Amino acid sequence: MSGLNRIERGGLLAVAILTALAGVARYVSGIPEIVAFVVAGLALGGGAWVVSFATEEVGATMGTAATGMLQSTLGNLPEFFVVLFALQDGQLIVAQTALLGSILVNALLVLGMAIVVGARRRDDGLMHFSPRLPNDTATLLLVASFVIVLVGLAGAANDPASHHITTISIVGAGLLLVVYGVWARQFLTTPQAADEQEGEVSAARLSRRAALGLLIAAGAAAGFVSDWFVHALEPTIHSLHISPAFAGLVIVAIAGNAIEHAVGVVLAARGRSELAISVIKSSVGQVAAFLFPLLVLVSLLTSTTLTFALPPVFTGALAATALIVWQITGDGEASAFEGAALIGAFVVIATVAAFE
Repeated sequence: MSGLNRIERGGLLAVAILTALAGVARYVSGIPEIVAFVVAGLALGGGAWVVSFATEEVGATMGTAATGMLQSTLGNLPEFFVVLFALQDGQLIVAQTALLGSILVNALLVLGMAIVVGARRRDDGLMHFSPRLPNDTATLLLVASFVIVLVGLAGAANDPASHHITTISIVGAGLLLVVYGVWARQFLTTPQAADEQEGEVSAARLSRRAALGLLIAAGAAAGFVSDWFVHALEPTIHSLHISPAFAGLVIVAIAGNAIEHAVGVVLAARGRSELAISVIKSSVGQVAAFLFPLLVLVSLLTSTTLTFALPPVFTGALAATALIVWQITGDGEASAFEGAALIGAFVVIATVAAFE
């Protein structure tokens, strides 16, 4: 860590202290649940900064595709643990909307902010990037939406298939994981021309081993912090009088994906459009076609079974999001206007969730 400056070393120490305080707030009696919830949320945000910094260090020695995939994988660990603990605690609505919110927050809110920041930085007012990953992500999101819409239609029609939603979800989850595996292998093994066109890339100040160590440590800490976060979630929902759907779709999704929020927007602000899009879009595709189906299968071992059966309004929102994102990013460029449109779409969805 000798290559870090005083501010960076101080930041790492502050994150460690926040994580410790979150543990104290969880296990020491007499501390209000809202305080424990806020401290745990701040600890997740601090972990986001650690991963943001470590990702750039890894990105200095690895390609854009591998860096984006690695960052999104570790960045989704908090979401995995939050949903897993919510299912074990019987909070199905929170688990469902947290996963859905993870997709919508990244695909609409975070991508929109990154596009606004990235486009305003360019003289032509457009953020430029390779269209390959956005199109691949749109395909993964559309395939996942296809499964969810089919399950939703069967449930709404109350037809014979509606009595086998769990079985259908298990089959769909297995196939989605296969599709994601085929895509990931192809994506990581195909040369990325954009890696040589990214522009200014700073020299690494940490060795790859040290940077990976930071990423892994932050991911491991996320498991503990997520447990403390979920433990304080239900009392906080009642205290603040908010709906479980809003808590999952907005609060949990934003807190659990703070890593992508920080990394994607910061990279876009620094002109690293290709890596910013890789980080954000890799997370969207991973949640839709990997994390969601994986948790459907893992939930069979918990007290609450997760399926692809979502409330109709959120099923429609997911399908519409896939189309909007494909339309805006499919050509490899986006303007601040289009970024603002994505942010506006998320605000509307969040408003609906607040009244569910």
